[in-house]
Amino acid sequence: MNKKLISGSFWLSFGSIFSRALGVVYLIPWLYMMGSAHNITTAQALNNSSFTIYAIFLSLGTAGFPSGIARRVAMYNSQQKFKNGHKLFKTGFWLMVISEFFFAALLYFFAPFFAKNTPVVSQRNSTIAIRSLAPAVAILPSMSIIRGWFQGNQDLRPFGISQLWEQIFRVVFILSSTYLLIYQFHASYVIAVYFSVFAAFIGALASYFYLLFHYQRQLPLYHAEQKKSLPLDLHGMKHTLFMIAYESMPFVIVGAGITLCQIVDQLFFKQIMQGLLAKSSEYTQYIYTIFSANPSKITAVIIALATALAETSLPLIAGKNAIHDRIGIKKLLEQNLSYLLFILLPAATMLAVLSPEINGIFFTYDSKGALFLYFNIWQSVIMAIAINGLTLLQSLHYSRKAMTYLLFGLVTKIVCQFPFVYYFQGMGAVLATAIAFGLVSFLSYRKIHEQFGFSLRRLFPIILINIGYFLLITLITLLARNIYLPSGKISGFIFCGVIGIIALVIYLILVNKLGISERVFKIKDEQ
Repeated sequence: MNKKLISGSFWLSFGSIFSRALGVVYLIPWLYMMGSAHNITTAQALNNSSFTIYAIFLSLGTAGFPSGIARRVAMYNSQQKFKNGHKLFKTGFWLMVISEFFFAALLYFFAPFFAKNTPVVSQRNSTIAIRSLAPAVAILPSMSIIRGWFQGNQDLRPFGISQLWEQIFRVVFILSSTYLLIYQFHASYVIAVYFSVFAAFIGALASYFYLLFHYQRQLPLYHAEQKKSLPLDLHGMKHTLFMIAYESMPFVIVGAGITLCQIVDQLFFKQIMQGLLAKSSEYTQYIYTIFSANPSKITAVIIALATALAETSLPLIAGKNAIHDRIGIKKLLEQNLSYLLFILLPAATMLAVLSPEINGIFFTYDSKGALFLYFNIWQSVIMAIAINGLTLLQSLHYSRKAMTYLLFGLVTKIVCQFPFVYYFQGMGAVLATAIAFGLVSFLSYRKIHEQFGFSLRRLFPIILINIGYFLLITLITLLARNIYLPSGKISGFIFCGVIGIIALVIYLILVNKLGISERVFKIKDEQ
């Protein structure tokens, strides 16, 4: 592997991980500046409900083109047809410019409709917050195409660095504008939320400038590549673009699976709570915040961990599949699932047992909020296993099956949503999502098992040791709370740090003494 690719892979991984971490950590000072618990709940409801709608419009606006362009550019480069790839990139770029303005206008226009059905007390505030994201939708698709161009040319460094620029500028703008508005200009915290949501545009703009700067620097290299390239023979551009969209659609739908479930919660929860159960708008907003808006920030870490683990296996599995090595695929599938559970289950245990403190550090000390976070963490484990299964299916060229299974899951979520929320309110929505993704997991791994017959026996020791580990860490944490019960953010952070280190050491001792780590990593040696 050349140095350029190694450096690019590092920056891409670092940029992704650091951006996700910063996107969670900034919440601590941001929500602290909001003031009271009521303000924090409202701010989170406004922020989260706006970004859920925004994520869907962004997926529609890009339509999978960035990754599709990356694949085509890489293909043309391997055929010495640099001119074809560059022509496709420029055409795709202008198509995204048209698409982004169209979907930004749609988001702005339909903002009142979404706000009306969102579990936020003030429809006016929700409308303004959603509309504040329209500028970001108006530039992100074309920016993503530029990232796709670099990715297709195996120049991953600007992709990763642009993610850093985007998140750093966004967070700096959020924290500085919130501080100035609330503490210097004594504005309402709601105004600060509007600026914080608008920060997505500031981050995207910073990323855009960096990408354009890097593209300008690479122009001499591109001119040299054009001279070495075979003549342009890209015919049927409309058909090519249509095929990119057609091929990308399963990936877009699967990638938006979690967001689509959150949309179901967001658009149907209010109707059931207020229309059928006669709950107040304040109570509905509060329950929505603690069962969806708050936990989603923490559970995103678990989903990201599972996604990263799945992606490490993809090139190997795709390579084995290309040469029809079924035995090799079977071993890699067993390795993938062993790694996933080996890391995912203890991480979920640590987060779950410390859910009261984690909820207090990031949001407020609230027993209901902690309970919802606890169950959301275990629900996210099911989601992570399902996403891993769908990703494996895609790597094995079962993209249509992956999309179909996800759609089955979404239909299950919608069917379960009404009775479960009616009887269990917020916990019902969590349970409906768990059942939906449980079904997706079952269908995905059943299909994989039918085709490749991998053994699940290797997983039983990992699952059993983690059940015992969960009981042990739960007992230790309960005993620790009897000695010292944190009540503030700093004390909660110290408590989490101490328990976390103890839990990590215990897990490492257990898996090494009982031979679990040797059993898991022995699979790698067999490859």
